[in-house]
Amino acid sequence: MPEAIVKKASERSLIHRIGKAALYAVLIVIALIQLFPIYWLALFSLKNNYEIFNLSPLALPQELRFENYIKVWTEGNIATYFFNSIFYTVSAVFLTILLGSMITFAITRLQWRGNKIVLGLFMLGLMIPIHSTLIPLFNTYTAIGLINHPLSLILSYTAFNMPVTIMILLGFYEALPHEIEEAAIIDGASIHQIFFRITLPMTAPVIATAAIINMIYNWNEFVFVNTFISSDELKTLTVGIQNFIGQYSTDWGAIGATLMFSIIPILIIFLILSDRIVEGIAAGSIKG
Repeated sequence: MPEAIVKKASERSLIHRIGKAALYAVLIVIALIQLFPIYWLALFSLKNNYEIFNLSPLALPQELRFENYIKVWTEGNIATYFFNSIFYTVSAVFLTILLGSMITFAITRLQWRGNKIVLGLFMLGLMIPIHSTLIPLFNTYTAIGLINHPLSLILSYTAFNMPVTIMILLGFYEALPHEIEEAAIIDGASIHQIFFRITLPMTAPVIATAAIINMIYNWNEFVFVNTFISSDELKTLTVGIQNFIGQYSTDWGAIGATLMFSIIPILIIFLILSDRIVEGIAAGSIKG
């Protein structure tokens, strides 16, 4: 009898190990599929036009042409576009997270008539297509002098990211315990002190999740930049790629290098905040 139990336990352990190995194999394959475009783009950015069109897409370049990166940084005005993208992205993310946290705090933690209606109005923003707002926004920004101005992008990014940000924060805020805030009120804390010193620090994990989602959208956005910004000094990386598309020729290696410049910061930030992002998603799903 003990031998049969040991045998069954051994079989279960073997099945468990096989299942775990199969799961890891599937995950590795999925990870390689996800990483393949980055690998291909890295090779693409180190080739010249002849190698791009005459060699296999996976073939290594005959010579690693890092001068493509130097060219786009020095001659293509990419440095200006790069720092413009950072400025617009950071400004819009900060404004969106701050206002979104305040709005979510007011809707979930304060009792006032019409809070559900206000929440519904914000959620309606999820159904508004960006392209349907271009003409009204362009006319509005023209009237108030914000065409070819950084605020036109920052305000647009903030407005269109607000519904998603509130939706991400909502479940986390609703599940936060009220006892800490009630104790702070008894101690004489104001609403502003409760929000900035107690509630906001407690929501750091979900804020990181919302921030990275906003950051990816702002960094990669093209339509608003192409519509509202005409000055070369105010453009971003997504629009700056057009500098290497000429009337008679196109420097594809330089375009690849520009694309690498555009994705590397997002990858670095994602790796830095990955633990926070997973923590925020897990906490929101459990508490919500």
